[in-house]
Amino acid sequence: MRKTLSLNFLKPVIEFEYRLQQFEKMFPYSLSFKIQYQIDELKSSAYELKKDIFKSLTPLQRLHLVRQSDRPTTLDYIAFIMDEWIELHGDRGGADDPALVGGIGSLGGQTVVFIGHQRGKDTKDNVIRNFGMASPGGYRKALRLMKHANRFNFPILTFIDTPGAWAGVEAEKLGQAEAIAVNLKDMFSFEVPIICTIIGEGGSGGALGIGVGDKVLMLEYAVYTVATPEACAAILWKDSTKSLIAAESLKITSHDLKVLGIIDDIIQEPLGGSQADPYLASCVLKSKLMYDLKNLLKLSGNQRKKLRYQRFRKIGTFYEI
Repeated sequence: MRKTLSLNFLKPVIEFEYRLQQFEKMFPYSLSFKIQYQIDELKSSAYELKKDIFKSLTPLQRLHLVRQSDRPTTLDYIAFIMDEWIELHGDRGGADDPALVGGIGSLGGQTVVFIGHQRGKDTKDNVIRNFGMASPGGYRKALRLMKHANRFNFPILTFIDTPGAWAGVEAEKLGQAEAIAVNLKDMFSFEVPIICTIIGEGGSGGALGIGVGDKVLMLEYAVYTVATPEACAAILWKDSTKSLIAAESLKITSHDLKVLGIIDDIIQEPLGGSQADPYLASCVLKSKLMYDLKNLLKLSGNQRKKLRYQRFRKIGTFYEI
């Protein structure tokens, strides 16, 4: 569930910055050079402190950060990244899941198909979007768009941001597991380039349903996990308060996953996360997407399929000495 969480680890810095701003507003023109210099020094110290805090975030703190309601969503990134775009609807089977969006756009002059989880910005929007948890119809919509991309030779960009696929009884009746499984199978067969980006919380099979790609990118503070730490703690210890231990053990951070070979590259975020400067975050992501897309387009379809298969076959392998 997505909701605004108070980031306790940032409260002292935010309060300090706020008090400095209020002090400057009280005396906008009458501050002496010496006092203004001292204020600037304090601002610089607060900035450095903030940098140190974000360098040492625990996995659970990163999870709380990406669950913030002001975190950019798929459609936010699309609006900044694409030169022009249009959203497409429906799975051709009677459903149009708002928790998973997709369409056609132009990225640096290259026509692409984009697909991504879409969470809401407030409670009402989250209810409509089902908190970013896609139904079987959502994954079938994604598959329809990906097949369209493969037919017309359009690269595919996916944006992952979900705590997991919708786990309701109705979803099971409609074939949730089958819909995700078919997506996994078919994504390995597509000859066009596929780049997947984890922009927020990538959880369980809901994330994997659009997560098979030639390149898997991850934003610096994003998380990617087989199950939420709360769910993991409840399953293993019957105690959700042990989510901190679970988060550490699950290796959910971008740096852990890069070492394990689950993701290919980490996209640096602005200080404070993408929500601090969505435009800057989008520019950095756009640059990386265009670079990787250019390199992938140099390969043939069969080469891409073989490399994609080999990439995922290597995940989880280890050597004993």
